[in-house]
Amino acid sequence: MSTPSVAPVAATPRGRLRRQRILDAAAELVAAHGFHAVGVAEIGAAAGVTGPAIYRHFRNKQEVLVALIERVVDQLVDGARAVVRSTDDPDDALQALIRAHVEFALRDRSIIAVYDQEATNLPVDDRRRLRRQQRLYTEIWADVIASSWPDRPRPLVRASAHAVFGLLNSVADYHAHLPDPELGALLSRMATASLANAS
Repeated sequence: MSTPSVAPVAATPRGRLRRQRILDAAAELVAAHGFHAVGVAEIGAAAGVTGPAIYRHFRNKQEVLVALIERVVDQLVDGARAVVRSTDDPDDALQALIRAHVEFALRDRSIIAVYDQEATNLPVDDRRRLRRQQRLYTEIWADVIASSWPDRPRPLVRASAHAVFGLLNSVADYHAHLPDPELGALLSRMATASLANAS
């Protein structure tokens, strides 16, 4: 049996809180300076913990990155599930999914960019686990899209979902020179139009 590549989550409330502080600090520093410019010591200082304390939660900076990405993907999945539970109307559900993903893309540009750059360098077990969660997220979207357009074959529905993810996540690749609310509204309109015209 292989050893898990990510350090286990702390068992105590205090330990879990410290781990979240470390991830919050890492997310802010990565957003401001980029992943490769940020060191473990800087993350610890921003989180208010010493270097040795960080290593009780993460063996290295790559583990911090994996945990950051995993947290984001888990939040997306949990949010998508909540959307599906909240309404029986597929069109309302689809708009809510689009809004939630737009908010994520605008908020976590730096995490998207780092994942795009580093995904192939992650340990195999981490890559597989993250991809399983991503597939689950895609299937939630696919179920909602299929409810709105039941005549579309499943491969087309999945491809449509991935195309929307690519559109929305592209904000990590450029500076739009638009305020986030305006950019978010544009992305939402484009995602809605692309799904409506996918056939």
